Amino acid sequence: MKKALNLLLVFIITLSAACSPSKGARKGPDSDEGVATSAKVMDDVSIYRPKYPVEDMEAPVARVEPTAHENSKVAVLMDSVASVNKNIKYAQGYRILAYNGSERQTVMSLRKAIIARVPEQKDYLTYQQPHFRLKIGDYFSRIEAQQVLNQILDLIPNAHIVQDQINIPKN
Repeated sequence: MKKALNLLLVFIITLSAACSPSKGARKGPDSDEGVATSAKVMDDVSIYRPKYPVEDMEAPVARVEPTAHENSKVAVLMDSVASVNKNIKYAQGYRILAYNGSERQTVMSLRKAIIARVPEQKDYLTYQQPHFRLKIGDYFSRIEAQQVLNQILDLIPNAHIVQDQINIPKN
């Protein structure tokens, strides 16, 4: 019994020592008493930042414009690039495949309905025996093609966007 009492006493002393605050601990949430001075110094990193001397900015400096900024060789190259670009007629882009089948009457009536719905779009009807293909528009991005497809989707529910060689419009 004495041994159990000693063991209980040692346990209580150990427990009370473990729960008591240490000497350097903070006393409360708003108290700075327990904070070490080295921690305050570590938070202030401004001593490590470089310092530069500030010059007087009283008189603004006038901007100097280049006098001979045009180069004749650059102008000739730009003209040649522009002329080459004018000769480009095709690019990779997107079209809407509206019809792919063998019925001529169906493709012609569908073509008339599409032209009535979106008259500003060009249509491309091709015949490769025995199939007719009706493609609509010249679009550089898939988003442009999707906007027109949304306008004609009720006419042609199975129409979809295909990647194709498109004509570049001349402006």
